[in-house]
Amino acid sequence: MDQSDDQQIRRWLDEGRPRDAFELLVHSYQHKVFRLAFAIVGDAGLAEDAAQEAFLRVWKALPNFRGDSALSTWIYAIARNCSLSLIESRRARAADSIEEPGVRLRLDNRLAAASAPSRALFDVAALVAQLRPQYRQVLRLYYMEERSYVEVAALLDLPLGTVKTTLHRARLELATALATLRSGSSANSPCAPGAAPPATSTANSPFAAGPVESALTMEGG
Repeated sequence: MDQSDDQQIRRWLDEGRPRDAFELLVHSYQHKVFRLAFAIVGDAGLAEDAAQEAFLRVWKALPNFRGDSALSTWIYAIARNCSLSLIESRRARAADSIEEPGVRLRLDNRLAAASAPSRALFDVAALVAQLRPQYRQVLRLYYMEERSYVEVAALLDLPLGTVKTTLHRARLELATALATLRSGSSANSPCAPGAAPPATSTANSPFAAGPVESALTMEGG
């Protein structure tokens, strides 16, 4: 966020020009709000919904913004709350529909297919998505969004020490899941006994070394 934009937004609010302030606010924050929402909900479509709801709430509350906190802190708090509310509402709907005819059967079939050896790809993003929400959020923000500890703490409204501890535990849990996946894949290898394993290239692999993978390597060492 450009500090001059922040100052201009406040200036227009003081001058009674909320529409101009809001247009600049959306231009300055739309991508950051979306990325925060995605870090929390883990789905691009849901992140868009959460971001739209967040900006709608910002628009409604903007004329009453008094600057008691930084503008960015206020916007991120609204985006965080919208994202968490969206998760809770989807959870409630899923719980209501799980027993509908055919739903449980389709779910069981999908889980069975996902556990098949042929589907056991080393996909870090998929492993991250299976972690508990707070672990998932700090990993995405710290590694994929390259946010600092301080920024992650501000975005998620957590103490700095909690962010560091959570990130450490998330790396350990992800490393354990990765080791389990690798072990299972090796045990179910299609290679005949004594046959050389097929040549693979890591260049285009979904598990090519990235920031999270590198961190897991260090964690395991």
